[in-house]
Amino acid sequence: MSVEQDGLAVQAADGHRWQLYACSPERPVAALLWLPALGVGARHYLPFAQALAAHGVASFLHEWRGAGSSHLRAGRDCNWGYRELLELDIPASAEAMRRQLPDLPVVVGGHSLGGQLACCYLATAPQAAHGIWLVGSGAPWWRAFPRRHRLMLRLAYRLLPWLADRNGALPGRRLGFGGREARGVMRDWSGTALTGRYAASGLGLDLEAGMARIDAPIHAIVPAADWYAPESSLRYLLAKMPLAQARVDTMDAAALGTRADHFAWMKRPDAVAARLSLGLPRLRSRAD
Repeated sequence: MSVEQDGLAVQAADGHRWQLYACSPERPVAALLWLPALGVGARHYLPFAQALAAHGVASFLHEWRGAGSSHLRAGRDCNWGYRELLELDIPASAEAMRRQLPDLPVVVGGHSLGGQLACCYLATAPQAAHGIWLVGSGAPWWRAFPRRHRLMLRLAYRLLPWLADRNGALPGRRLGFGGREARGVMRDWSGTALTGRYAASGLGLDLEAGMARIDAPIHAIVPAADWYAPESSLRYLLAKMPLAQARVDTMDAAALGTRADHFAWMKRPDAVAARLSLGLPRLRSRAD
């Protein structure tokens, strides 16, 4: 197994540059493009990529614009939204992965917001992957959460974009939510959270209609105590893709070998990697 600690240099059409970190076994059987959670650098998923390599999966860890190895940082004079992520950045990482491993079945997946945008990406490019993997991911719509959280969420969904506008970017590190996030990202995110519908300002595509046409099989892992993305929010996200056959595995602390929350699995990812890898035979048959 080899790990590219420095990654592959990738550049989007508008000049944005980042590193696509890669971890591949000697004889990979599938290639995964993995999208991180909001504000989480790609390097934090290297243990997960190494665990997947033990099952024959070559993982390519995308970097969000403004995070980690990205050469941009959000501010008053530097802004973007979902459009740039879906139209420019994710396709560039996907193309770099295809150049490295052109003949393998492809999975697109992600953690938290990354899982949501993996689905949105396939809504724009339905032939880009043979399957979708989600971990700790679900739509942020406030009504998709347990009733006890709804009022707090509605307030947060209005407050966070306002803070981003006032500060030029969301000061996520100080708030304990995300990183330094662009105003446009927070507006697009809060739009979904308040309305229940996915849209990207300026994209020119109906993401909801595109998601309804996705037929790639989905395998989703739900940490049992994850209140950021409870199973109800995942089920709401999956309902937008009725043609896709979905498998949902809820894993408690005993099954995960660590706390069953939103982030703990990233440091001890072996159980998640093993569970997701159970679907590899089906993935390969779909690609043939």
